[in-house]
Amino acid sequence: MNAELDTFDLIAMGLKIAVVVVMLLQVVPIMVWVERRGSALLQNRLGPNRIGPLGLFQSLVDAVKMMTKEDRATGHVNPFYYRLAPLVSLLPAFLTFAAIPFASHITMGDKTVQFQIADLNVGLLYILSVTSLSVYGIIMGSWASNNKYSMLGGLRSTAQMISYELSMGLAIIGIVMIFGSIQMGDIATAQGATLIQLGPIAIPKWGVFLQPLGFIIFLICTYAETNRLPFDLPEGESEIVAGYHLEYYSMMFGMFMMAEYINMTVASAFVTTLYFGGWQLLPGMTFLLTHSGLEGMNFEWARVALEAISFVLKVAFFMWLFVWVRWTIPRFRYDQVMHLGWKVLLPLSLLNILITGFLIYLKVL
Repeated sequence: MNAELDTFDLIAMGLKIAVVVVMLLQVVPIMVWVERRGSALLQNRLGPNRIGPLGLFQSLVDAVKMMTKEDRATGHVNPFYYRLAPLVSLLPAFLTFAAIPFASHITMGDKTVQFQIADLNVGLLYILSVTSLSVYGIIMGSWASNNKYSMLGGLRSTAQMISYELSMGLAIIGIVMIFGSIQMGDIATAQGATLIQLGPIAIPKWGVFLQPLGFIIFLICTYAETNRLPFDLPEGESEIVAGYHLEYYSMMFGMFMMAEYINMTVASAFVTTLYFGGWQLLPGMTFLLTHSGLEGMNFEWARVALEAISFVLKVAFFMWLFVWVRWTIPRFRYDQVMHLGWKVLLPLSLLNILITGFLIYLKVL
C-alpha cells in the first residue's frame, strides 16, 4: 500500500511540475508579444505585425535568433561566473512557484491531490527567501562582466532589493496576523469566507479588502523587486547603457529576460494568492458550477478547472498591469527610489502593522 501511495504521489508530483514548468516557459514569448502590442496600443502605433497574424510569431522568430547566435564570452570577462550568472537568475524564478497553489484539492478514493507542487507549512517564508536569491545572479553577472556600467547596475540592484524587500516583508505581516498562517494554501482557503453580505451581493474576505494599505505597499514593492519600470534603475539605458546585462548577448541575455518575465508571473501569482483570493472562484462562476448539472467526480473536476481558470485570469490581469505601468509611468531618479523605499513605504508598512494589531484587538478583523 505504501509503495502504491509513493508511486501515486510521485506521478502526481511529476505531472504538476511538468505543467508548471511548461506554463512558465510559455509565459515568456506570450508576454514579449503582449508587451510589444500593449506598448503599441498605449502609444497609438501598430507594433509587430509582419510575422504571422498580428505579429504572433515574432517572439518565436526572436527565440530562434537568440538560440542560433554565436555564444562566446569576450576576453575581458570572468568566463565561469559570466556563464553561471544567467542560470542563477533563472532558477529561483522557477523554484518560487512551487509553493503557490493554483487550485484547491481533489479527492480520488483514499488519495487527495493538492494542486500545488509543495504544500509547505512555511510557504510564505520559502517564497520570500527564494525570490531574494535572484539578485545574486545580477550581482554575479555584473561583476563577472568586468565593466563599470554593468557593475553600477549590479550595485543599484542590490541597494534596491534591500530597500524594498524590507517594506514588502512588513506589508505581508498584516496578512499573517489576520489569517494566522504562513502556509499559502491556508491563506487562499481562508479568503473563501464572506466578509460582508449586502443583500444578494457578498463581498469576499479577500486580503485586498482587509489590508488595502498593505496591498498598495506590496504591489509597489513587487515592481521594485522585479526591476520593472518605474524601478528599472539596474538597467537605466539612458544612464548606464543597459546595466548589468550590458556584456551579454544571444541566449545568455535571453535567460536574463526569461528570468524577468517569470519573476513577473510569480509576483502576479503571489499578489493574487495573498490579496485576491488565489484560486477562489470569480463572481458568477459559483452559479455556473452549481447549475451545470454535473455530479460526483465530474463536478469536482469542473470545480478544479474553474478554480484554475480564476487563478490564471487574476494572474493575467496583474501581468497586464505590469505592462500598463511600464508604458505609462517614467523612470524614477535613483534618489527618488531610495526616498520612496526608506522614507515612505517603510513607515507606512510599520503603520499598517500597528493599525492591523489595533483592529484585531478591537475584534474588528
